[in-house]
Amino acid sequence: MTIEETQKEIISEFKVFDDWFGRHGHLIELGKSLPPLAPEYKTENNLVKGCQVKTWFHSAAKDGKMFYSIDSESALIRGIISLLARIFSGQTPEEIKNADLFFVDKVGLEEDFSPMRANSVFKIASRIKADAAAARGAGGTGQN
Repeated sequence: MTIEETQKEIISEFKVFDDWFGRHGHLIELGKSLPPLAPEYKTENNLVKGCQVKTWFHSAAKDGKMFYSIDSESALIRGIISLLARIFSGQTPEEIKNADLFFVDKVGLEEDFSPMRANSVFKIASRIKADAAAARGAGGTGQN
């Protein structure tokens, strides 16, 4: 599935929620289902700088595609990062670099979040794109 198709699928999933309460509840449930990041990756080096709560990021390239494991101390952020991992994992660095994240606005998350929380989402997405660009430069074989 492409990045665009996955985002459209997420938008469709969120259409059943009329308000922020429903969207937040769904995100929290998604966060609960996100597998925890292995302890060896919860390092200072893997912390996403500038996030409101501790959020860790690990990536691996396999067969020219990127795979992401992300974790956070916040259940809500875990839900959001589960969506980001779903969108970007299994994609090539080039596809990630060129991706437009339109689902955040279409689902209504941007209007629901405080500026600090929205900033965290965009910092994580930026880290994913930067990591993919670095892997692309290394022939898609890098690992963070």
